Amino acid sequence: MSIARDIGRDTGTAPGPSASADSAPITAIRTRVVSARYRQPFKISSGISTDLISLVVEIETADGTVGVGETSPMTAYTGETLAGVTAAIEDHLAPALLGRDPLDRAGAHLVMDAVLRGQHVAKAGLDIALYDLAGHLSGWPVHALLGGSIRQRVQTAWVVGLGTLDEMAAEAAEYADRGFRHLKVKGGKDPAQDLELVRAVRAVLPADAELCLDANEGYDATTALPMLTKMTEAGLSLLEQPLPRWDLAGLVRLRERLDLRLMVDESMHSLQDALEIVRRGAADVLNIKILKVGGLHRALQIANVAEAAGLAVKIGSMPELGVATLAAVHLAAAVPGATVPADLVGPMLVNEEPLAPSAFGEANGWVDVPTRPGLGHDV
Repeated sequence: MSIARDIGRDTGTAPGPSASADSAPITAIRTRVVSARYRQPFKISSGISTDLISLVVEIETADGTVGVGETSPMTAYTGETLAGVTAAIEDHLAPALLGRDPLDRAGAHLVMDAVLRGQHVAKAGLDIALYDLAGHLSGWPVHALLGGSIRQRVQTAWVVGLGTLDEMAAEAAEYADRGFRHLKVKGGKDPAQDLELVRAVRAVLPADAELCLDANEGYDATTALPMLTKMTEAGLSLLEQPLPRWDLAGLVRLRERLDLRLMVDESMHSLQDALEIVRRGAADVLNIKILKVGGLHRALQIANVAEAAGLAVKIGSMPELGVATLAAVHLAAAVPGATVPADLVGPMLVNEEPLAPSAFGEANGWVDVPTRPGLGHDV
């Protein structure tokens, strides 16, 4: 499916500051919808999806150079809709970027934040396109724009969606056999059932495979503690977002009582959220999802906060198709603290990846970091 719209200089909106003498200004921003069918419906505690639907964003400069971004609003997770994200870009954010210097990514965020509060998912699509554009203009891969690559390959987790206990254990075992050494299983509906899930999955995994449970805010701090203690004893080593996003005090209590690493996801949507999590001591790991926090520019700022606080980082996914997932690959390659295997599975979860099939062809637990200019996609 493809629906396109072009936002050009005929919008009637006055452009921002002109481009520098060294770069041609932004003259057009286009959007189009792409979708791919999941191999099997992707289920988490807050909802189920049969198709991975994304909005592709293209930013073009006066000299004809194009940067491609992607954003994918998972409504059950973020509360944002495709129609809302599209309107935010086309009616507010894109007109504010026309005429601007495409290399001024920090300035682009200041302008976008000035014209529209929030809307991180929409801003992320434009941010990713700007990074891809800057890569093409400079001849550099995006990881070089983020500070350089300390990894030539990025390790990825395999994410097992909700299903029966036998189905989830079998899928985890299959992907462990393919080379994945970090398996994340979805839970959150019932701590007692999740305890059985942890036991069943741990029993079929190799000894060197790490097991993570993502509860997607599904637990209550008081009633979940006994089961979580038993999960730790059963071999769970990483627990993601067990409590509602607002319950930082509860996360602190769990972290003090559990002998495993605690990771936050839904609790962190901004740089300010990250700072408060650090101040409260509410996590050991920050799950940085590029789309959720507003793009690569903001994600790198959050990674710097984590590094200063001595916290580890996972580069997460909502999930997305190939362009946004490649952005995550470049970020994971450039961030020293991104030591928890990333969630780069979106392109591997669908029947046919339409944006970067050459980058995600083999599911073996690792993704090579592209070295071509920009993101390295096939669009």
